[in-house]
Amino acid sequence: MNDNRPLGLFDSGLGGLTVFEQVVRILPAEPVVYFGDTANVPYGGRTVKELVELGDRIVRFLLDRKVKAVIFACNTSSSVSIHILRQKYPVPMFGLVEPGARMAVGVTKVKRIGILATEATVRSGSYPAAITALDPEVRVFSQAAPLLVPFVETGKVETPEAAAALQEYLEPLKAAGIDTLILGCTHYPFFAPAISRILGPEVTLVDPAVAMVREVKEELGKRGMLASGGRPRHEFYVSGNPHEFDLLAKRLSPWQLPPAVQVKEQPAQTVIAAAGDLR
Repeated sequence: MNDNRPLGLFDSGLGGLTVFEQVVRILPAEPVVYFGDTANVPYGGRTVKELVELGDRIVRFLLDRKVKAVIFACNTSSSVSIHILRQKYPVPMFGLVEPGARMAVGVTKVKRIGILATEATVRSGSYPAAITALDPEVRVFSQAAPLLVPFVETGKVETPEAAAALQEYLEPLKAAGIDTLILGCTHYPFFAPAISRILGPEVTLVDPAVAMVREVKEELGKRGMLASGGRPRHEFYVSGNPHEFDLLAKRLSPWQLPPAVQVKEQPAQTVIAAAGDLR
């Protein structure tokens, strides 16, 4: 049994390309509908209420495109809004936090794991909670890195300013004696070579997208929802300037991507009461 409907995948902007890359490698037959919320990037400084409303709009857009599952290719949304939106929509939704935590716990030898993430992801406490649930003996050290997403979104990954910011953010994690670092934002794999130079070969970098996409493959296989094969057709949409997205995506992605199409924002809807106190 097969299902050739596309996978929906969304991020605040260009970071989702690192997840898209894993989908292409691990699930090469799957068509993808990609949404980059570039009009609202970065997500890291936004409130829970804002993140849930943005996620709700995007999920509705993806469902209108007849996707069979939604990949939250954004750690901030995976930390803050996925559990709320799962209660509203019956479509399978896949996040990054639990797969990333499982991967890191399986890798660390000294039980000291660092988290480099956005402010919202750090505030949520999602990664420490997921890690300690798997192994209470692991010590977790979290570091917010608010400047990194803007560096990616403005094409400044390999600049002295980015290098200085990385040094500042990574120094406390290095001093903590971690042997494993979770790249807790899908924009951060673009900095992986520079991060490895600073932390050294003794620190293993964990990209949660790898583990997450493997779990997507396993789950879709169990449900008989994998695509049957052939060459998939991908679609790219953004809420901001599509030409800027295309220009930067061409520099960052090893794949030949279709031109992005701009989508006007949908009006916000009331999200289910189970969202609780959204501040």
